[in-house]
Amino acid sequence: MALPNINSAVTGVKRVRIWYGFVVVVMLIFGVRLFYVQVIRYDYYKTAALSDQLKQYEVPARRGVIKAHDGDGLLPLVLNQKLYTLYADPTYVKNNQNVALKLSAIIGVDANKLQGQLATKDTRYVILAKKLTPEQNTKILALKFPGIGSSAIDYRTYPQGSLAGQLLGFVDADGGGQYGVEQSLNTQLKGKSGLLKAITDASGVPLAASSGNIQTPPQNGKDVVLTVDLAMQQQLETILAKGVTDTKATGGSAVILDTSNGAVKAMANYPSYDPGNYATVENPSTFQNAAVSYPIEIGSIMKSLTTAAAIDQGVIKPNTSYYDPSFFMVDSFRISNIEEDGGAGQRTIADILNLSLNTGATWELMQMGGGEINLKARTAWNTYLTKHYLFGQPTGIEQGYEAAGYIPGPKENGAGIDLTYANTAFGQAMTATPIQFAGALSAMINGGTYYQPHLVESMINGTQTVMAAPKILATNVVSAGTSQAMIPLMQNVVQKHNFNVRFDQTKYTVGGKTGTAQIAKPGGGYEDNEFNGTYAGFVGGDKPQYVIVVFVDKPKVSNGAYAGTAAAQPIFGDLAHMLINDSYVSPKSR
Repeated sequence: MALPNINSAVTGVKRVRIWYGFVVVVMLIFGVRLFYVQVIRYDYYKTAALSDQLKQYEVPARRGVIKAHDGDGLLPLVLNQKLYTLYADPTYVKNNQNVALKLSAIIGVDANKLQGQLATKDTRYVILAKKLTPEQNTKILALKFPGIGSSAIDYRTYPQGSLAGQLLGFVDADGGGQYGVEQSLNTQLKGKSGLLKAITDASGVPLAASSGNIQTPPQNGKDVVLTVDLAMQQQLETILAKGVTDTKATGGSAVILDTSNGAVKAMANYPSYDPGNYATVENPSTFQNAAVSYPIEIGSIMKSLTTAAAIDQGVIKPNTSYYDPSFFMVDSFRISNIEEDGGAGQRTIADILNLSLNTGATWELMQMGGGEINLKARTAWNTYLTKHYLFGQPTGIEQGYEAAGYIPGPKENGAGIDLTYANTAFGQAMTATPIQFAGALSAMINGGTYYQPHLVESMINGTQTVMAAPKILATNVVSAGTSQAMIPLMQNVVQKHNFNVRFDQTKYTVGGKTGTAQIAKPGGGYEDNEFNGTYAGFVGGDKPQYVIVVFVDKPKVSNGAYAGTAAAQPIFGDLAHMLINDSYVSPKSR
């Protein structure tokens, strides 16, 4: 009987133990590694594992629509049209040539260009086309190409065409509001985009039912209702365009403002553009709303405000008379009158406005200084210009690129400051926009309250409508007595000047002031034969209801005619008659 081989058994046990130890070590290694991966580096490896299947999508918010008044209702000026952006994830696209050919037939983009985009390396997102129609989008999705997708985006449409174009502005290809209301209220209109993180299948298609989807709902933009009356806006644009064209001017602007609250009822410039076709505009300056962004030396319409300031300070009275020498020498320069004034003689305050006397406005400035132009006069007039009439600062109207204009400081500057201030008394050596002057004139004739000129009547956020209360920027601009005194003085100017159709002042209150402004040369001084025409006035019944301000750039008028009288005054007259004839203005009750 053979004895067992003890050495062989021992050897086998050792081998088992070695293998067992090896297995334990391996398992320990795997365990440690697994702990490292699942616990210590969990976030890193989770991100890496999902990198090919986790995609982040922006969910665009709906941009708010813009409406304006149309009779008793509202009509949209700006709407949204849902179009589609076609994109690709090149890592999932198979057979680039075939995909490019099929897509090209639907969207009309060159197949070679598409094929090159589909072959783009080191990117997960390539835009192939924008503004595709719903029909094109349906055809593309029906192809079920891996890596090809689309997203719906709202694009702006302007159903009224060019109406109020510069007032509205437009939205560029990146979704940003440019110019006008679109720029000024871009934050409120655009809302806030939502976010969708979607786990996709192997073809890059989002798994809607996946628990890994995290969605932040978009916050849609607010709808905006403007103070604008569309019928009034349409007629203003028509009348302005005719006036500019008839006088062969380079352009023009006009504003109609409600004196009781600062609401802009109509505002336009000529030439203008269609914001739905903004890409076809060759001259970028056309995008600007010149009524708020183009300040000029306004000319003799300023004399109405100079007169009001002098009356308000008590240095003259509405019935004051004075001797006008027909010229003044200020800082060795001669100030005389542009229009015929009949020479030296006894004049009244009414004459200063009716005859548009530069010498009269200069004399009024002198009275602010005790009989001469000095620091006292300059400071007093500057206070009215900047603190009462609020020139030299933006009004804050809801428009992009509003200009502040310019008012010189009153202190001695070593460069003929007295002459400068004499010039400001009749609207030269300073600049303002139509909207600034409309705000100042409105305050001057409504009893002394400066309401901020504004375009927004209300904003709608879902089911909640928030009305925009009129904002008062200044009170006691002039006293109630001064305000009442200025109304008949400006009515007298209208009565003494010719309009195509005269106004019946027994039924309506219509006042105004014409202006012819010299155009400054870039290097100093003024052009000899080029002028701007301006007109500022009001129309109402028992009291002024609307202020109308008109600027006409470089009209071509006959020799002996004045830019304001020949160009701006007829536009004002037609606008005032329009407001009366279309029953925007209530006739006098007594």
